[in-house]
Amino acid sequence: MPQRFLFDSSSLGSVVGGHSALDIPKLNIQSLDEASAFLLSYGFDVSQQSVVEKLWYYHRRALVLMVEKLGFNDADIPELFLDPKKLGDIRQLLLYASSSDPDQVNLQRWACAILRGIHVFVHAENDLFSSFTEEIQSQILTPFQDAIFHDGATHRTYLKCSGENQEAIELLGFEVKPFKTSSSTVIKLLAKPDALAMKIFDKLGVRFVTRNLFDTFQVVRFLVRENVISFPHIMPDQSSNNLYPVDIFMQVCQELAQRLDTMDEATIQAAFDQKLNEMGDSVKFLRKENNFSGSDYKFIKFISRKLIHIKPQGSKEAFSFFYPFEVQIMDQSAHEKVLSGPSEHEAYKERQRVAARKRLFPES
Repeated sequence: MPQRFLFDSSSLGSVVGGHSALDIPKLNIQSLDEASAFLLSYGFDVSQQSVVEKLWYYHRRALVLMVEKLGFNDADIPELFLDPKKLGDIRQLLLYASSSDPDQVNLQRWACAILRGIHVFVHAENDLFSSFTEEIQSQILTPFQDAIFHDGATHRTYLKCSGENQEAIELLGFEVKPFKTSSSTVIKLLAKPDALAMKIFDKLGVRFVTRNLFDTFQVVRFLVRENVISFPHIMPDQSSNNLYPVDIFMQVCQELAQRLDTMDEATIQAAFDQKLNEMGDSVKFLRKENNFSGSDYKFIKFISRKLIHIKPQGSKEAFSFFYPFEVQIMDQSAHEKVLSGPSEHEAYKERQRVAARKRLFPES
């Protein structure tokens, strides 16, 4: 076949075919020089010893993830790839991943799997959070923490602003979600075919647990009204709400506003429940698809962004960038189901691990 009609289907499919580089079955690198050029374009100049050491670091991280987090047996991993001294040159990994030798099928599969792990670690550990962890956490979390008040006498927690005679919303829980480690980020990226490193929005976040459904929406109102969040920075395609549809919630609020009787929490909740039952199957919830969360996992979730300001020491010019964070809000009933039902965190994580294992070996 004339050279002009020869194309590498894997790279072409990744560039203009909508396929992730993680899903291509093999590379097309035939020499160490080609491997060096490929890595230079990728971002690593292997003529520098410090860069080579960094690549071996990512190699080690990928192997540790596969064995300790994803449950692969190290006895199944080719010894050639376990020992850097035996592999000798990190570029050899790319050559094995490109091999068409029928005697190297197993080596080719494992080389690709390790490279997939390396690729995701590189993205996970080279985002802005890695360089500005303290600044990002402080500027995002401080407005939330400043609005949380603990009553030492009653041992209750409230969401309220500092002004006098301001309405307070009692909370059953408020927590700052531990920011995702590199390993958990890598597993999530591997598990979700459409997830890219720059699309990990929940590395940092907070969770509110309220007493009831109405308070859940009151929390949203408070966060916007008190400028704890800036609603124009919300990413609407990342929002989920399968607690209660917004349009129906507004209808019930309008009806309740017309009533003259005094309503307790049970009466208010009953009004929302009744309206939802009346709507029947026509009710539509806003739920961003997540194959790893159980159907009982009911909550409000949205991703917002904060403009982070960095003031370097010395005479360097200040700069800024947007960084995303997640807010989860759920009522007591939903929270109890999360703790006791199939959406329990470990079950959720196990489903992710299974999917990540399959992603490393897509041909299996």
